[in-house]
Amino acid sequence: MKLEPDPFIYLDHNATTPIAPEAAEAMIPILENEFGNPSSPYSLGTRARERLEKSRNQVARLLGCADHEVIFTSGGTESNNAVLKGIIDFKRPKNFHLITSTIEHPAILNPALFLEELGVQVTVLSVDRFGRVNPDDVLQAIKSNTCLISVMLANNETGTLQPVQEISQIAKEHGILLHTDAAQAVGKIPVNVYELGVDFLSVAGHKLYGPKGIGALFIREGRDLCPLIHGAGQEMGRRPGTENVVLSVGLAVACRLAKERLCEEMEQMRALRGQLEKRLFGEIDGLVLNGHPTERLPNTLNISIPRIEGKKILDGLPTVMASTGAACHDRSVALSHVLSAMGVPPEVGMGALRLTVGRSNTHEQIEEAADLIINRVNELKNI
Repeated sequence: MKLEPDPFIYLDHNATTPIAPEAAEAMIPILENEFGNPSSPYSLGTRARERLEKSRNQVARLLGCADHEVIFTSGGTESNNAVLKGIIDFKRPKNFHLITSTIEHPAILNPALFLEELGVQVTVLSVDRFGRVNPDDVLQAIKSNTCLISVMLANNETGTLQPVQEISQIAKEHGILLHTDAAQAVGKIPVNVYELGVDFLSVAGHKLYGPKGIGALFIREGRDLCPLIHGAGQEMGRRPGTENVVLSVGLAVACRLAKERLCEEMEQMRALRGQLEKRLFGEIDGLVLNGHPTERLPNTLNISIPRIEGKKILDGLPTVMASTGAACHDRSVALSHVLSAMGVPPEVGMGALRLTVGRSNTHEQIEEAADLIINRVNELKNI
């Protein structure tokens, strides 16, 4: 399968990635012929089960864990909900305490709010001006009934990396379970669950060139969660429902490619991002970098042009596909909750652009995108 050249410049890879051609091709035979139920005892079902388990192995290899520690989900949101809600005994919600942070994705913050309304105690930690959680704040927030700490590995808006390994040491010393939402990190930087020291880790397929509607959840051996839904015993009893073999195969290929290409692609993304960053900061006065200057994803550049709305910039650039903040909130003109948590003033934050590079980009595209953005900013300044 050969993809036609895009008529636009796609700089929103943190919102979603195009499915890898290899992943799409691997799914076609299953769509056409291999329709068996993995739970069926005859050959068609057996082949489906074998494909499912081979897919699980590819995900596990990328994360550095055992196959049986991976379950398939519908995506990062379900994986996050499964951990936060699965750790709570709903008969005694007031006996539980969760710790998270202000810069988490809504797929963490909204479940936490839901649990808080039921009586669960929730502490939401602030971050510094770079958008990083201070491990000392995690330590200070721990209570006798703290059961879970959930801090993302990489922020979806700024790309800022969180000190998850340091937090894992604190969690371990106090006997507290640790979860990280790694949807933005997996496939962009090395992610090994044992090196991180986490008990649970969420993956979203469409963030690493896999299909939408599929994700994974790492559950460390010996840890347990109450399932979100109840039914038969699929996914080791943790996620009932007939497994989606087609999408799991697509995710598996995406994970294999990510593992094989990671070093090369990290270097490529840094070069492309650096090229774009150098051009924009060299030719736009007053430009502000949002996020950590070094501890961030290699593909992510979040900048602000003070007193010019990011939306107005992109409205005049129909061929540049980018974001003014988190992709989930693009229809809103409200200041990003992430930038707000970082203390970014509204007049600066409203001018934010999130520019995220990926496999589909070339150096020529980056030059063209830089020219278009610079010209558009100058045009708006002269209005």
